[in-house]
Amino acid sequence: MKSSNIGGQAVLEGIMMKHKDEYAVAVRKPDGEIAVKKDCYKSIIKWEKAAKIPFIRGTFNFIDSMVLGIKTLTYSAEFYEEEDDKEEKALTEEEALKQEKKEKLFMAGTVGLSVVLAVAIFMVLPYVLSSFLKPVVTSYFVRTVIEGFVRIGIFIAYVLLVSRMKDIQRTFMYHGAEHKCINCIEHGLALTVENVRISSRQHKRCGTSFLFFVMAVSIILLLLIHVESPVMRVAVRIALLPVIAGISYEVLKLAGRSENPVVNLLSRPGLAVQKLTTKEPDDSMIEVAIQAVEAVFDWRAYEAENFGTSADI
Repeated sequence: MKSSNIGGQAVLEGIMMKHKDEYAVAVRKPDGEIAVKKDCYKSIIKWEKAAKIPFIRGTFNFIDSMVLGIKTLTYSAEFYEEEDDKEEKALTEEEALKQEKKEKLFMAGTVGLSVVLAVAIFMVLPYVLSSFLKPVVTSYFVRTVIEGFVRIGIFIAYVLLVSRMKDIQRTFMYHGAEHKCINCIEHGLALTVENVRISSRQHKRCGTSFLFFVMAVSIILLLLIHVESPVMRVAVRIALLPVIAGISYEVLKLAGRSENPVVNLLSRPGLAVQKLTTKEPDDSMIEVAIQAVEAVFDWRAYEAENFGTSADI
């Protein structure tokens, strides 16, 4: 099976799908209609070659994914603002530029804060907690492994906690619809509600799997780098993040295009965690996902090339 290279994410009552430089957001509006917005995404990284260098491109792709994710999530939320907030007056050119500047600053601040919190919760906190075991567990090797499992435990606990929220539950259903559409296409089925419904909601290229690879790779690298100072240990964990993200991204890309038994085995933990971050969507959610896909990807041409059929509906 050849990867379609489609990626995406769930947003508020909708789905964003991206293929190459194009992306589309499909949102089910309060009145029941589906709004579709298509656009091109320009990377915030101006050095274009960096996005193509193995083990370096992963970090830049991760940052771009966060920026685009927040941007499309903000767009989808606009449909569900209070009616009073929707009353807009015509903006002058100067006011429009100021608003655009504010939005960019907000985006940068949100991404920056998200990264800081992620580092603090998933990298620094597990080290601090595992360091309390030093009087009992003298082996650095064992403590590092324990730290890795603590990191995984925090991640799973976080997912379980947020999944109790009603809005997040619906977001996880849209997440499932996203995966089902991609799996439907990559298994040579026509992109219809019926075929999407029977497709798997787990996919090896999911961001959830990427995060799981990040946690697994971090254990291996931290076992190879041993420093004595507690301050330096924290610094090493932060400094290694681009390396960890770069390696994890390459493993994820390999998983998406390979059916090698070893690769499939490495993908299983991430696929298992996806059972928590995806839920079975209803047909109305699948309809939204299909429109997002068709706005940026010619699935008929893809299936004709890879499966020898046009998969006409």
